Amino acid sequence: MSFTLAPFTVTPQEVGFTLAKVLRARLGGPPWTDVRKLIAARRVKVGDSVCSDEARRLKEDEVVVLLEHPKPLPRAAHPERLVVRHLDEHVVVVEKPAGVNTVRHPAELEWSEERRELDPTLQDLTQWAVGRQLNRGARDLPRLRIVHRLDKETSGLVVFARSALAERELGMQFRKHTVVRRYLTVVPGILGAQTIKSNLVTDRGDGRRGSTKLPGVGKEAVTHITPEERLPGYTLLSCRLETGRTHQIRIHLSEAGHPVCGDKVYCKKANGEVFDDRSGAPRLALHATELGFEHPATNGRLHWTMPLPPDLTKFAERLRAR
Repeated sequence: MSFTLAPFTVTPQEVGFTLAKVLRARLGGPPWTDVRKLIAARRVKVGDSVCSDEARRLKEDEVVVLLEHPKPLPRAAHPERLVVRHLDEHVVVVEKPAGVNTVRHPAELEWSEERRELDPTLQDLTQWAVGRQLNRGARDLPRLRIVHRLDKETSGLVVFARSALAERELGMQFRKHTVVRRYLTVVPGILGAQTIKSNLVTDRGDGRRGSTKLPGVGKEAVTHITPEERLPGYTLLSCRLETGRTHQIRIHLSEAGHPVCGDKVYCKKANGEVFDDRSGAPRLALHATELGFEHPATNGRLHWTMPLPPDLTKFAERLRAR
C-alpha cells in the first residue's frame, strides 16, 4: 500500500472518532481493509508510540504520523528474550529494553491478548515471561501492579509488584525516597559533581515540563550527579535520584545546559534555541543501571545492577574513538 500522509494534529471535529475512521478520511476514503492493514502493520504512530489498535479513539491535539515503513518491535520485545532478574510471590524485577512502553495507554487497557501481542508493553512482556517461567497461563497469574516506570526510550531495571502488600509497601518506599535508583547517561560538554534541586511543574510555559522559581509551586526534585568518565566533548554521568519526578533527570540536565544525548524533547536552551545534538546517539542515552529496595514481605535488602546495553556501549565507544 503506497499511502502517504503528512503528520497531522487531531482537530476538535475529529475527537472521539476511531483512529481507523480519522485516518481513512484523511487519506481520501480508501477501502476499510487497506486502512486496517496500515494500522496492523505498525505504520501509524499516535504521539510517541506506534498504535496498532484501529478502534483507539483519538483525543484533541494528539499527533498522528503515517510512517513510510512498518516500525518493527524491538528485538528484545519478546517474552522469551526478556531478562527476569528476580521473581517471587510479591515482586518481579526485569531488564527493560529501550523502545517499549512500561505500561499501556489508558485507552488501550481493554485490548484483547491477541491485540496486545502486536504492540506489547513491558507489563505485558513481564507477565508473559513470568507465565513461561512458572509454566502457567498469563491470565491465571495475579496482575502486575505498577510502582514506578521508565520512559519508552530509557532502558534499565524495573520492578513490578505482584501482590497488594508489595504494591503498598513499595509505594511507601518510593514516596519516602528510600529506593536506590541510579542512572547512567551521556551529555555534551563537561559537567562536574553536583546536586541539582528545583521545583518541577507540568508546564513551564511552553507546554513542556520544567522547573519554576515561583514560591510554593511545583514538586521538589533532587538529582545527585557524579561524572563517571570524560569523553572527547562529552561526559558519561551517574545520576542518583533522591526524588523520582517525571522526566526529572532529563529536565535537570537540560536546564543545566547539558541535555541528554538523543533527547528530542528537552533540547531547548533558555533563549528557546534548540541544542545542536551532534553526538549520533542511537536513542535517548539514559539507562537505569541500579535498583535497590527493602523486600515488602521479608524486609530483606535487595539490590541489582545492570551495565549499559549494547547500543549505548557502542555509542560510548564511538565517542571515545573521537
